Amino acid sequence: MIKITGLDRLTKELDQLQRVIGQLDGEIGTVNFDPTDPASIESAISNVHALIDQKVGSYSSNSMAASIIEGLKDTYRQGILDKAAEARGAGETPDA
Repeated sequence: MIKITGLDRLTKELDQLQRVIGQLDGEIGTVNFDPTDPASIESAISNVHALIDQKVGSYSSNSMAASIIEGLKDTYRQGILDKAAEARGAGETPDA
């Protein structure tokens, strides 16, 4: 006889993961920054991270959700850096 354990925990984590994805669907927020000011860029990145944490931070103990949350933060960080570099080249102030 084989006994499988841990399915309740897995089911709970998958339910939480589904809620995380649902809460992150759509607009997370808007940040403004000066593409020529590194402190402004870092502040925008911190603000985006805080917006994400506000939406789904309560699920950060879920390893599957934490992976998605960190990946999303990295994606937004890189997006801000890319927009800043692009704006510096075009001479404009971006909205991220």
